[in-house]
Formats: sequence, C-alpha cells, structure tokens
Amino acid sequence: MTTAIHLAGPADATRLLTMIEAFHSEYGLTTTDAEREAALTPLLDGSPLGAVWLFGPTMAPTGYVIITFGWSMELGGMDAFVDELYIRPPVRRRGIASEVLSAIATSLSEAGVKALHLEVDRDDDATIRLYTRAHFKMRDRYSLMTRTL
Repeated sequence: MTTAIHLAGPADATRLLTMIEAFHSEYGLTTTDAEREAALTPLLDGSPLGAVWLFGPTMAPTGYVIITFGWSMELGGMDAFVDELYIRPPVRRRGIASEVLSAIATSLSEAGVKALHLEVDRDDDATIRLYTRAHFKMRDRYSLMTRTL
C-alpha cells in the first residue's frame, strides 16, 4: 500500500472535524459542530462500536474513513459498515479510496469481521464504479431502510 493509514485517536480530533464538516457540507448533511464532535469523540476514545482511520501524511491527512460495527446472524458474526469515506477534493481520482478500502477490508477480515457494507447513492455512477472495483456488490432483494430515532 502506498497510502499511509493509521488509526485515529483523540489527538486527531481537530483535523478530523474539519474534514467531517467538509464531507457533510459537500453532501448537504445538516449537522452542527457540536453534533459532529459528540458523534466522533467516543470513536476516538476507543468505543468498541466503531473506529476512524486517517490516511495520507500524519500532519496533513488526505482523508478519513469511519467504520462502525454490528452483528449479523445471516452472515455468521460481526459485520461492519463504511459510515463515511472522505478524500480531499484536490487528491481524488488517484486510487486512494481503492487502497484504503482494500487495506481496511483486509484488516477487518483478519480480525474476524464477516462482511463490510456501505451505502451508495443509486444515481452516483462514479462512486458505484469505485465500490464495484473494490469488490462491493448490490445485494439481491435487499435495500437498506432506516428509522431515525
């Protein structure tokens, strides 16, 4: 892997929050600074429910990925979701996302995770191609449905 990747911790919060704000703005997500910080802090503090990785140079990362964990009887154990994957616009289309997804998938598989899921906008052909190249497949008969609580 040519892209350096490391597990984020509390010292990375400021760099991460800046990129998370950019990601949310780009996708029209209406979250506040306080909401983003409240959601991120437990992951940086070691919550078993998820983890955050930064990639690129340590002091000026090019992006991040947030993975959350769950359990699937159907798939036989722990599964994970790519909750967010963000790459700074100036360095997109260089294969970074593919490298990061491959490295994360390998690490999670070695840790016993049975499947890695993600959401994708059905109208975003470029992102669908990226995820297809990274060996993700649309599941037959299944669509993700959400009830916000």
